Amino acid sequence: MSIELKKILLVTRPIAPPWDEASKNFAYYLAKSVDGFNFSLLTPGIIKDLPEKASQIPIYSKNHLDWGERLRLLKIAPIIKDFDIAHFMLTPNKLNTWAFKTFFTNKKTKTIQTIATLREDLFSDEDFKKIIFSDLVITYSDYAKNKLEKIGFGNIVRIYPGIDTGLYSPAPKDFATMELFKIKQTDFVISYPGEYTRLGATDNIVSSLPELFAKIPNAKFVFACRVKNEKDARKKDEIIAILKEKGILEKIVFTDTFADMPKIYNFSDVVIFPVANMQGKFDVPLAVIEAMSCAKPVIISNLPILQEFTSQENSIIIDPKDSSQLNAAIIDLFENKEKCVKIGETAKEYVEQNFSIKDVAKQYEQAYNNILKT
Repeated sequence: MSIELKKILLVTRPIAPPWDEASKNFAYYLAKSVDGFNFSLLTPGIIKDLPEKASQIPIYSKNHLDWGERLRLLKIAPIIKDFDIAHFMLTPNKLNTWAFKTFFTNKKTKTIQTIATLREDLFSDEDFKKIIFSDLVITYSDYAKNKLEKIGFGNIVRIYPGIDTGLYSPAPKDFATMELFKIKQTDFVISYPGEYTRLGATDNIVSSLPELFAKIPNAKFVFACRVKNEKDARKKDEIIAILKEKGILEKIVFTDTFADMPKIYNFSDVVIFPVANMQGKFDVPLAVIEAMSCAKPVIISNLPILQEFTSQENSIIIDPKDSSQLNAAIIDLFENKEKCVKIGETAKEYVEQNFSIKDVAKQYEQAYNNILKT
């Protein structure tokens, strides 16, 4: 006699390829990796390459979660009662929390919220008390867990987001991809898997490039950033104009929506994340973890939230307020190949121990089982 599996609804943005966005990637890996439950995923139509054990609820009409698509979430309100757990993985705000609490809760259904980041730039402690409502809260960081516990929340567990460390692993450079981006095998490649308009890094990076190319003539710089909106598009055009004026545009690569990030990490010599702030970004930026998993040395800011998973052993930590430190760190790694290798290997080991989706899936399985017992 077969045992009926408990049913979990993941309330997320549209789940569909390309796998180039952290939150949907993680939801996909979670449904694929956690055993003992029947997951339902919200998709834009029926998606062919999703895990067979995951059910699809095709409520969306496209991949992008705009306001029109958000309204389509109301379609799942009548079926919430059919699930044992409703797991909300969208960043909470006042509006979506009101909708979730009004239309998406049922006495029969346990609720979980994954808090990928606390928007302390937008919300006060009193706001958090209103927008966090679930039976269990899962945070991406100890920083967020400790913050919420100080406010008065007691139903919290920290589980780091997981990545597929088999997919994000060291591999030979893919020459076809390098040719696509006009990168030579002799180039020293620096990649920035950040954002154009948010995080406060772009202007400092652009201003540092002329000096960097003067010191490392065979350097190539890759903006491995997605164009998410009109602001990003305008910022990219602005960057292109500046680089063209400085005569260094041919040394820059823009990957835009290229989804096969392991190939980019693996043809890179150094990955940088010199952000000035983390506003709107997950507490653990998966682009950094993915690069570390590929054994790449990462140059990263000394922001408190980032210090939870970085150290002098597994990364190069700089002060983003000091513009000279970024180029100095890149040049140091260019001149010290053994240092590159050592930091990369340490980073890979750290990610395998803390961010492997297999281990993270077991933690979620335990969290699901625990909440069902209450």
